[in-house]
Amino acid sequence: MTKHPGRAFHVTAADHGQTLAAFLRNRLPGESWSRVQKLVRSRHVLVHGNVVTDVARRLKEGEVVKVLDSAAAPAPRADDVRVVHLDDAVVVVDKPTGLTTTRHHEERDWPARRRQVQPTLEELVPDAIGRHLHQRFGRIAGRGEPGRQRIPPVRAVHRIDRETSGLVVFARTVPASRILAEQFRLHTTHRRYLAIVAGRVRTRTIRSRLVRDRGDGRRGSTDADAGKEAITRVAVLEHFGSAFTLVECRLETGRTHQIRIHMSEAGHPVCGERVYGPGGAAAPADGPSAARVMLHAAELGFVHPVSGEELRFTSPVPADMQRMIAALRKRHAT
Repeated sequence: MTKHPGRAFHVTAADHGQTLAAFLRNRLPGESWSRVQKLVRSRHVLVHGNVVTDVARRLKEGEVVKVLDSAAAPAPRADDVRVVHLDDAVVVVDKPTGLTTTRHHEERDWPARRRQVQPTLEELVPDAIGRHLHQRFGRIAGRGEPGRQRIPPVRAVHRIDRETSGLVVFARTVPASRILAEQFRLHTTHRRYLAIVAGRVRTRTIRSRLVRDRGDGRRGSTDADAGKEAITRVAVLEHFGSAFTLVECRLETGRTHQIRIHMSEAGHPVCGERVYGPGGAAAPADGPSAARVMLHAAELGFVHPVSGEELRFTSPVPADMQRMIAALRKRHAT
């Protein structure tokens, strides 16, 4: 079968209502119907970040269809979610890549069996809490297992992208969710991301106004007095020749896909970028390919909603990013 290196396709108004198979047949010239169907059924296709194996799935305008060069890995489980901090009001977890933070509003009515195929972080955290308590204190706690005490659902107060790894905080009570959500709304939280990006970057602050549709169906910046202000402070951590740079990005605002959009518009797309990068390339031709967006939420800080204590947490660089950094150091060693 022809290799498709992680290409992304946007569903336009003209494509609305098409089946996934028909849409891909038009986007992948030279592929037969049987091969397109095999791509879908073998977990090579994502729609809005979720694996889709139904060739008859009807598409909607604005959705993004990704064709992967290798089959998507099985969905992460509660065992893959590391509890970093836990108390009666909040829980901070380290999210693995390949997991959406919350379920899209159009998916909230999915039956439980379908949800289990592609769970969200929000749905897995109660089980992760149960396992954490059992491992740490020997307490029997969890959800969905016979004989275990039920852990109540958690409440999302912010989100990170499906492919982004790193720290996420959830509220465990209604009052805590209101206070935390207000901190994120006012941008008083501390958020530091690590990213591997294309090109030789300089330290800078990027400011723009982001809109949901920049004119081609994608989010982006506008010159008009519209949209929402977005501010990203970029600092260089390491250059790999002139081809790549390891940067830290500190968010003063938290808009959807803010770092990915800002870096791409600055001419330095995050490695693995297939939505905002030029031509949907996963990486420049002279660099290593990336199976996902090389973006990691490395630090998270906020004021505890009950105690008022200023908390800050860190997450180590994940293994896939470590491997890419090591490969780039080796390739560009002087």
